Amino acid sequence: MKNKEVLIIGGGLAGLTAAIHLSKIGFQVTVVEKNEFPKHKVCGEYISNEVLPYLNWLNLCITELNPTNITHLEFSTVSGKTIKNNLALGGFGISRYTLDEYLFKKAIENGCKIIRATVESIVFDKEEFTVTTSDKIILKAEIVIGAFGKRSNIDQKLNRNFILKKSPWLAVKAHYSGGFPNHLVGLHNFEGGYCGVSKVENDTINICYLADYKTFKKFKNIDDYQEKVVFKNPHLKVIFEKSKLVFEKPLTISQICFEKKQAVENHILMIGDTAGLIHPLCGNGMAMAIHSAKIVSELIDKYSNNEIKSRTELEEKYIQEWNFNFKNRLKMGRFLSTLLQKQKLSVVVMRILIIFPFLLPKIIKKTHGKPIILNL
Repeated sequence: MKNKEVLIIGGGLAGLTAAIHLSKIGFQVTVVEKNEFPKHKVCGEYISNEVLPYLNWLNLCITELNPTNITHLEFSTVSGKTIKNNLALGGFGISRYTLDEYLFKKAIENGCKIIRATVESIVFDKEEFTVTTSDKIILKAEIVIGAFGKRSNIDQKLNRNFILKKSPWLAVKAHYSGGFPNHLVGLHNFEGGYCGVSKVENDTINICYLADYKTFKKFKNIDDYQEKVVFKNPHLKVIFEKSKLVFEKPLTISQICFEKKQAVENHILMIGDTAGLIHPLCGNGMAMAIHSAKIVSELIDKYSNNEIKSRTELEEKYIQEWNFNFKNRLKMGRFLSTLLQKQKLSVVVMRILIIFPFLLPKIIKKTHGKPIILNL
């Protein structure tokens, strides 16, 4: 590697975590992010404790942000039948608004350069990337990390396979005030979707649900949809009726795709949702994003020290590491996504979970990782 410079496209959870890691170990990092900080994002806002050892190594004191300590899961079917379980590792609730701003400030403190711009093109030629923004800023780098989220204009320009397929899913998220247990994350099924409910900092309730677009589009607005569909689950009806909307209006995002993505495209090392999006029922996308930042940063460091001899070897090792850590989790997520589209089968599975509640922890285990081991 000619110099220890890395360009990261996207300043969300994965991109900023990678920036902090790389800058900590001596790299010069530039992050290109199109949005201002801070910004609310459609997200479940629950993070498994598996990432805490890594966050501590990065000198990120998450306790300063007053996250909630989440130890239990409550799962309910459309009819309202429930299963409750302890979460083996536990987790914490923190809003993306607060966490991303904290990571942004930490990246700046570490010496990272943040450019607010929209990337228009990425060209790889002769072992170098040329990245051009909409306002004609031209950046060059030997290594580019892609952290531009679930769906981006960059995906279209790279002609990635998943972007060519229409997705039946959209998500709705908002913050609320009201009574909800701090220690609990609720996952509640309704016809054509799931809703996650948990506390974040400042006694705020985050409610985020995934909905089938075919069902959703039959209604004039979100309120009608919630009243006629979501509230058929009695738990969700009570939660919404006892909560007051804090946002001016809910945030929405469409075309959420759980199709398989490639971890490396056009020599760009993809991390977080850019490399693979896990189903919300698995509840662990934020931990995966953080972990992927660790994996890519460690490998780039080895490449710069000539422990990894070539770009080809770097890319192959990253794909291997990504698959080892996340392939089975994402496969389970895609299975659950498919299941949700088949309502009758979905109901049968929910009934089985009610009769055999020990199966739910096994599903959770398959979607969560073990505590991150630091070999740094």
